[in-house]
Parts: sequence; C-alpha cells; structure tokens
Amino acid sequence: MKRRICACLFAFLAAAYLSASVPADAAQSCESLAAVRMENVTIESAAAIKPPWEIPPTAGAFGTPRGQMVNAAFCRVVGFSTPTSESRIGFEVWLPVEKEWNGRLLAVGNPGFIGGVSRGALKDIVERGFVAVSTDTGHTEEGYSWAAEHPEKLVDWGYRAVHETAVAAKELIRAHYGKPVRYSYWSSCHNGGNQGLNEAQRYPDDFDGIVAGDPAYYVSRLQAGSLYIGWVSLKDGTRAPGYISPAKYPAMHRAALDACDGKDGLVDGIIENPPACRYDPAVMLCYGSDRPSCLTAAQVETAKKIYAGAKFNDGTPIYGGFEPGTELDWGMMAGGPEPLGLSTGYFKGMVFKDPNWDYKTFDPGRDTRLAEERTGAAVDGIDPNLKPFKESGGKLIIYQSWNETTIMPRTIIDYYRKVEGAMGGPAETRDFARLFMVAGMGMCPGFGNAKDFDALDAMQRWVEKGIAPDRILAQHRDDNREVFRTRPVCAYPKAAKYKGKGDPNDAANFECK
Repeated sequence: MKRRICACLFAFLAAAYLSASVPADAAQSCESLAAVRMENVTIESAAAIKPPWEIPPTAGAFGTPRGQMVNAAFCRVVGFSTPTSESRIGFEVWLPVEKEWNGRLLAVGNPGFIGGVSRGALKDIVERGFVAVSTDTGHTEEGYSWAAEHPEKLVDWGYRAVHETAVAAKELIRAHYGKPVRYSYWSSCHNGGNQGLNEAQRYPDDFDGIVAGDPAYYVSRLQAGSLYIGWVSLKDGTRAPGYISPAKYPAMHRAALDACDGKDGLVDGIIENPPACRYDPAVMLCYGSDRPSCLTAAQVETAKKIYAGAKFNDGTPIYGGFEPGTELDWGMMAGGPEPLGLSTGYFKGMVFKDPNWDYKTFDPGRDTRLAEERTGAAVDGIDPNLKPFKESGGKLIIYQSWNETTIMPRTIIDYYRKVEGAMGGPAETRDFARLFMVAGMGMCPGFGNAKDFDALDAMQRWVEKGIAPDRILAQHRDDNREVFRTRPVCAYPKAAKYKGKGDPNDAANFECK
C-alpha cells in the first residue's frame, strides 16, 4: 500500500515537474502569435500562408514587383518595435511549417539608406527552410530627409533595428515551435554587410554566424570617399580637361591588364591581387591628343586620384580608391553628369541637412570630419575589438570583391588588420574571423545565385561542424548564365595562384599562396 502511494506521489510530482518545465506558450499556433507579448514590441498580424502566395508588391528602387510568388507554407508575422519615442522599427518574420523548418534563423539586410522589409530575400530564405527575418531599419520614407531632424531614426538605421528585430524573432520562434532556434545567421551585402559588422561589434550574442559581404564599412568615410570620386571627375564639368569620357574606359582597362594580369601565373583577364600591381596610368599619356586610346596630362592626373582615393590634407587616407582592372565599371561613379546620388543625398540630408547643398563645394578633409562628427556615432561600425563576439562563440566571414566600384575594396583590409591587432594576432583572429578578397567579380558575388560564391554554406560548416574555411569556390558565368570558370577564393592574406598546368578554368589547378 505504501509502495502504491509512493508510486502515485512520484508520478504526480514528475507530471507536475514536466508541466512546469514546458513553457505555457509552447508550440503556439500561427494566429496566436499575434498575442505574444514582448517589451516595446507590437505584433500587428500573424497569418498562416499557403503556397503559392504572391508577395504584396511595394514601390521604390528596391521594392517588390508584382508577380513574385512564394512556394512554401509559412507563418507570416508582421510587427514593429518602439525602443524610443521616435522609433518605429518595422519587421517581418516568416516561420516555415514545423516539418519544413531546419532549426535555423537567417536574417537579411537592406540596401543603402532605403527603408523597407526585404520581402524578395525573405521568399528565398523561407523556401530553403530557414526562419526568414528582415527589418525596415526604422523608416519607409524615400530619400534622406527622414534623418535630418530625427537622430534616433538614424541610430535605428545604423544598428539598433537589426538587434531589436533579432531579439523579437527569437521570441517568436520559441513561442511558435516551443523550442529555441538552434543556429542563428546573418548573411547580407553592401549596407547589409555593414549591418553584420555592427552586430558583431555591438550585439555579440545575436548571431552564431555573420557573413558580411562587400560591407559598407565606415559609412561616414565611405560616403566621403565615394563622393570624392565623382567630385574629382565632375566638379569642373564633363567638358573640363581632366574629365575622362567613358569612351576611354576600355583602353584604360586594357592598359591595366597589360601591367597587372599574369602576376598570378596566368594571363586570363583577372587581376588576382591588385595591391601587388604597380600600374601607372601615365603609360596612356599622349601629348596634345584626346583620342579614345590616350589620356591627356589632365586626365592622367584625374585617373591617379581615382586610383589613390580620397585623402586628408596631410595625406592620410580617407577611403581607398578604385583598383586596377575596374575601369569598365567607372561610369556610375565617375561618368556623370553628377556624382552617385547615394553620396550626395547623404551629405544633403544627413550631414548638412540642406537639400540645396552643392557637391562642387565639397572639401574632402573638412567635410569628412564634419560627417564623422554629425553621423559617425550612429552609422559607423569600426570597433576592431571583437573579443565579446569571439567569446560568445560567434564566427565572422567578411568577403569583398576586388572589382567593386560602389564600395572601394582596399579599406576593409585595413579594418581586418586592426581586428588582428586588437585580438592578439592573425592566429587569434583566424580561429573565428576570416576575410576573403574575391577577384574577377563585381559587387555582392553569390547574391544573384548563391552557388556562385556560397559564403553562407561555408559559414554553416564552420559554426555547426567546426570546419574553418581556407577557401571558398567562385563560379564565373557567361551571358547565358552558364558556368565557364571556377576559381578558389583564398582566406586573406593568401591569394589563388595557377599551378602551371591543367585547365586554367578549373579551380582544382590553383593553390592558395
């Protein structure tokens, strides 16, 4: 009798313990997520979506066009966070049905200063079985005036919105599936890459793995350096002696290849390691001539300034310039009729707060300092001390395209070297953070087709299996989207070098040196 009473008591206590161990909101239905309570967070809607489902179209340069269909069943949660009285950080979290969920979260970033949830990216992510996460960065307005008199909105855009959204997404995952996320990842490019760097620096516990692609590092100086390219080229007009017509770009490109191609052991139209190139555009000088195959003396000086990049008055670099081999893509920044609108808009709306500010009055040293003073605290993620991120178990992959002309590539190497200094050396850095400089590709390799440069796959293997990436495969495609060349992209400071035999279009015939 005593044994039966004891057995019944044990069963009762065990049942009570188990019930207390399981959260009351475990495995909530999709629709019930609308009632989830979080500090400073409002859930506007939670709806179960059945495929095929058309994404609601949105306007703008990076909006969602009509006709984009999602072919996955998921729970779409729409909400916003208000960490300050000026903040309204919109976000969407798309949660796959449980049997399709791979146990992972993948968050994606935003282009430029534009506000808006990246729904097109969410589609691709949720169809791959991840919980997909995106924020509007705290605004949906076009242009740049939204930040002029609202410093908290600039902070939201700079770094706070991603963190607030990551925290909310993890709570929604726990509520919907009744268990926490196994692995959380960030993978994005350009401003999305900068958002990733800010996460590693400011919120080391948000993500297990961060892929920061072609990052818009050091925003205040980047925008000054970008504006400098257009200012040097266009401040005196397209008829000025120093202006370089786009008609001359092909000849300039040929001259750069003649000087630099082949240093990796192969003449193939790719400059594998531009810093090793000693190219002087003066080789194109033709006195008294302005033929497409020549540069005048004034144009040579302009070209030298573009390659060198913006500098302070004492010669200290502000930001890197264009690399040899990028000449065919100079038009957007240097071709005119005006500099890149992203840079002029930043100075008009955020630095000078004057829509009539004239870029021709730009002073590189003075106005860069002013940009740092007025916006740097909110937008610049430049802290090289990543010890908290490393101690939390985080992994970081930074990649940068050598052929990039929107974000000049060499400056990110400076940041990586500073990280090595802060962390105690290359070995102490490589065990959690690696840099990959991608030759022969333009902006954001792998975003048109993930397999062209799959840094996220490399990151997953590093985080989940402990396999650190020494190289990542790059696939080059022709105009018909057919792969015609593969190359290894080596972890910095190494670069790919041809072994001297075998198919030069096969990555197997290259080594990292």
